[in-house]
Amino acid sequence: LYETVNTPLVGFLNNAIRAKELFERDKEYVVQNGEVLIVDEHTGRILAGRRYNEGLHQAIEAKEGVEIKAENQTLATITLQNFFRMYDKLSGMTGTAMTEAAEFNQIYKLGVVPIPTNRPNVRVDLSDVIYRTESAKFAAVVEDIQECQEKGQPVLVGTASVEKSELLSSLLKKAGVRHEVLNAKYHEREASIVAEAGRKGAVTVATNMAGRGTDIMLGGNPEMRANAELEARGLDPVETPEDYEAAWPDALTKAEESVKAEHEEVTELGGLYVLATERHESRRIDNQLRGRAARQGDPGTTRFYLSLEDDLMKRFNATMVDAFLTRFNVPDDVPIEAKMVSRAIASAQGQVEAQNFEIRKNVLKYDEVLNRQRQVIYGERQRVLHGENLEDEVRTFLDETIAGAVANYTAEGYPEEWELEQLWTQLETLYPVGVSIPALEAEAGGDRSGLSADFLTRALQDDAQAAYDKRCEELTEPVARELERQVILNVLDRKWREHLYEMDYLQEGIGLRAMAQRDPLVEYQKEGYDLFVAMMSGIKEETVGYMFHVQPTVEGDEEESEESEPTAEAAEAPAHIVAPGLEQERPRQVQYSSPTLDEDVPAHVERGTLGGGSARDTDPRFQNVSRNALCPCGSGKKFKRCHGDPRNAA
Repeated sequence: LYETVNTPLVGFLNNAIRAKELFERDKEYVVQNGEVLIVDEHTGRILAGRRYNEGLHQAIEAKEGVEIKAENQTLATITLQNFFRMYDKLSGMTGTAMTEAAEFNQIYKLGVVPIPTNRPNVRVDLSDVIYRTESAKFAAVVEDIQECQEKGQPVLVGTASVEKSELLSSLLKKAGVRHEVLNAKYHEREASIVAEAGRKGAVTVATNMAGRGTDIMLGGNPEMRANAELEARGLDPVETPEDYEAAWPDALTKAEESVKAEHEEVTELGGLYVLATERHESRRIDNQLRGRAARQGDPGTTRFYLSLEDDLMKRFNATMVDAFLTRFNVPDDVPIEAKMVSRAIASAQGQVEAQNFEIRKNVLKYDEVLNRQRQVIYGERQRVLHGENLEDEVRTFLDETIAGAVANYTAEGYPEEWELEQLWTQLETLYPVGVSIPALEAEAGGDRSGLSADFLTRALQDDAQAAYDKRCEELTEPVARELERQVILNVLDRKWREHLYEMDYLQEGIGLRAMAQRDPLVEYQKEGYDLFVAMMSGIKEETVGYMFHVQPTVEGDEEESEESEPTAEAAEAPAHIVAPGLEQERPRQVQYSSPTLDEDVPAHVERGTLGGGSARDTDPRFQNVSRNALCPCGSGKKFKRCHGDPRNAA
């Protein structure tokens, strides 16, 4: 398996094992409409458009038997910390920031100030109840929910995953408990389900997504109830807007009276009961769940049901507690309820949060390296997009590329040993070289011994600049400037995408440097800089190659009908340049490569159809005519099909 010929199979095998054993359906992801969709572990919502990288998503698709789609390529990446720190001023508001106050201060230099509640909080937080097995825990949860529904108290049940919410839903169905399920599979019904979650006798089973930061109104939402009543009568705000508007005030008044009466009933029953079936790694998520009860001064109760088989309990040596229960023959359905246990669990959560904070800090340290590179690249990209004249920059690229190529072939040995023929072969893939080796030898004294690296560099740079002057004359000034912009933008985008992959691969294995007594971060900084320098060099070389070898044409608005009259906007619109391998409208999707030694690249390129060769160059009548305008010659044809066509210019 680990022979060189089988190296690609190792990655496939690793992904297959990860997909099979580490990624569970309805927990880390769901399958909908033949697609594998990632579920956010913190919010329980589907992350639309997100895919696992490096072949893992394809492995999961193969596991689930759905269509395997091509891997997405990363176009840009940034950590949340560096994204937020791009802003000069930061502020925020959340109900659960106090547990992360230290991180806000350390990463963003932000203080956290608690604001008193609008009305006194009368929520009752009951002690955690711990069972030995998960099955015993869920049996107790179902029993508790049944009791609440019988007396009419609304219940919101929090689960950690889609899988657990559907398991509990099946148990409730068996017990005959009416309920609603809200998870990533039914997210489109979130608003209506949350609006009714506070009604008398309502039971809502939900993942973390339900009602975050919203008021679950006791008795229900009057507007939602009024709308439902009108829809039942066949009235619709889109189909029958006038009838709907006329009936709305009365329907809303009746709904408000009904909700008010039901609100008083639910308040007397104790308000909303939030029942959580598992502790999360982060106390913030648990606090968000608790915070859905007793809003705006209403009464409410919360309780957590746990088991020794929960993920968090497994991570913190719950086997000791299990051994204690076994020794004293405690039955599975007898719970442990003690403040001490709740404090121990909170301590365990604090340890997990500290670990995760250290991970985030470490990620930020590594991203700082990429962040400096990102600032350089995007600064350059913005300058290109803003339409600055890039001629001097391209000429600098040309000089630096020539100097680098000469240095590679003259760094070692005497001039007689330099492989100048190979140097010329490489340069001819970049531009039409106009000087020969014998001519330079003659100029240097008659043989190769008189040559120097500086002499070669200056001579070739002068030759390349002269060739670029000729190239710009062929293209005409406006086309050359626009082509420079397009080429740099496309090459820069593609090279940056490739660089992101290289940096990812570098970071994956950099931790192993610690085994050689080296600081992985320092090694990452050094090698990341080397990769960045190589990328910048590649951008310059490919830009030069394209500027000499690409054959641009001007594409008019071919979709316009022949009979349509030209407009002022059309006459003033900039020309759209089309060139092989370049696409102005969506450059980030283009894949192309620079000329290589293996390709048959002509030293001289035929003149394109834009600029020289058309009547614009010889007759002043045609110089400012739009391609889609009628030709001034009186033929009745469009200019692009008459004197604007180089084939007709003669």
